[in-house]
Amino acid sequence: MAKMLELEVVTPARTVLQDRARSIILPGTDGYLGLMVDHAPLVAGLQAGVLQYGDVGQEKARMAISGGFVEVANNRVTVLADAAELSEEIDVERAERALKRAIARLRDLSGEIDRERARRAYFRARARLRAAQMRQRSAR
Repeated sequence: MAKMLELEVVTPARTVLQDRARSIILPGTDGYLGLMVDHAPLVAGLQAGVLQYGDVGQEKARMAISGGFVEVANNRVTVLADAAELSEEIDVERAERALKRAIARLRDLSGEIDRERARRAYFRARARLRAAQMRQRSAR
């Protein structure tokens, strides 16, 4: 049997995923990271975005993560995420409302808004919607 990466995604609340994959794509703080079997050891920061995993050259399963860290060693990939949701768990209407709220807060110039918090909320909501939309497109 071909070698595979062991993938585990953990948040403070729960273990979201334990699976195997030949290819993993993660939203790193400096851009997306691609991982395959026998990748060199790595520790990197993650930002809000879509984590994709599956077979090389095939449609990938997806999940939204909202930042954290990834550790890669000995074909084991451990993601410690602030929050994570599998694409099929995402409540699209709730994510759309969160995105609209974040946009409204970012447009508010009154000075009473925590702009950094609003910016993080915007990127989290956008990642959740992208993961859900990518799943819907691949199901067609």
